[in-house]
Amino acid sequence: MPAEQKLWQHLRSGRLSGYGFRRQRPVGQFIVDFFCPAAKLVIEIDGDTHAEQAEYDAERTRWLETMKGYRVMRFANHDVHHNIDAVLAVIAAAVSQPLA
Repeated sequence: MPAEQKLWQHLRSGRLSGYGFRRQRPVGQFIVDFFCPAAKLVIEIDGDTHAEQAEYDAERTRWLETMKGYRVMRFANHDVHHNIDAVLAVIAAAVSQPLA
C-alpha cells in the first residue's frame, strides 16, 4: 500500500481528533498531499524522488507558509510505513495547537 493511502486511512472522515482532512487538494498553485483547513495544516509525504527536488519543495513550503499562512509538515514514506503511530502523534499535536 502506498504511504499516502496508508496515512489517508487514519486521517479521513475525521478519524484523527475529529479534524477533517482533504487529500490531493489544490492550494494556490500547488496540489498538496493532505490539507486540514480548520488547523491550516498541510501534510506532505515525501518519497524517493523528493531528494532530487529539495529546492522545489523548499520553495513550495515557503510559499505555503508565507503567502497562505499554513503550517507544512513533511514525512518520509519510510516513516509512514514503519512508524505510523509516531507520525499520527505528531500530526495530532499539530492540529491541537492554535496557530500563532
